Amino acid sequence: MTNRETDEATGVETTGHEWDGIKELDNPMPRWWLWTFYACIVWALGYAIAYPSLPFVSGAPKGVLGYSSRANLHADIADANAEQADLLQKIETLPLAAIRNDANTFQFAVSGGRAAFAVNCSQCHGSGAQGSPGYPNLNDDVWLWGGSLDEIHTTLKHGIRFQQDDDTRFSLMPAFGTDGLLSRPQIIDTSHFVRKLGGLEHDTEAAERGAPLYEENCAVCHKSNGVGDRKQGAPSLTDAISHYGDGLNAIAAQISRPRHGVMPGWKDRLDPATLKQLAIYVHSLGGGE
Repeated sequence: MTNRETDEATGVETTGHEWDGIKELDNPMPRWWLWTFYACIVWALGYAIAYPSLPFVSGAPKGVLGYSSRANLHADIADANAEQADLLQKIETLPLAAIRNDANTFQFAVSGGRAAFAVNCSQCHGSGAQGSPGYPNLNDDVWLWGGSLDEIHTTLKHGIRFQQDDDTRFSLMPAFGTDGLLSRPQIIDTSHFVRKLGGLEHDTEAAERGAPLYEENCAVCHKSNGVGDRKQGAPSLTDAISHYGDGLNAIAAQISRPRHGVMPGWKDRLDPATLKQLAIYVHSLGGGE
């Protein structure tokens, strides 16, 4: 307040603020702005009286109009569920193959499955089901546990290595390095042989040394020709799809100390119709068998 002065050019008192030689004039607010501001205050008070707006500890006043967006939402959801009830009942009772062959039911199932996927599955498999390291791509035709409708449905219901479900799909790869089953040079040789199976660049001599090691330690799950075994969830080593990377160091790391993904079983979290819709949707992405 001690720095306030009157500007000679305009005759308006300054606010006392100065920055780099520039002083701020204390002009009054425009009347139109001021009255608009007052009108907004009156409108806000009227809104608080008419609609629910003030949160309390155990709720909120309902407002004199009794409007509730939440109640409207519940009513809209109830109406939508009533309209979909027949189709949902049909999906719940029909076999998966019959749903797939009924155009109208199939289209409805794909739409519902897409929505359920976005809420429950996209966090791991990606919004486009493209996957990421450690999380399978669901758009291709390479499957760890099978890509038929029934196999996808079983995986969704019981999960992978989901210990809360007694019927979960379960397999574990031995830790050949940390458990001392193979030495570091042996792991490197085996890694070269795995790259040979996949048609990747490799050291020929190392791959020859790794061949008997692979046959003795790996073929029981991945098969002698590296095609894998879906009953055990053992991936094929002969294609271009790699769960954790196909570089020599990545393969050696997986042999030495394997990573095992876990997928929850959804049978206790989602209703039967939603599980079937998810299976139909995943199967429809292009890689279903």
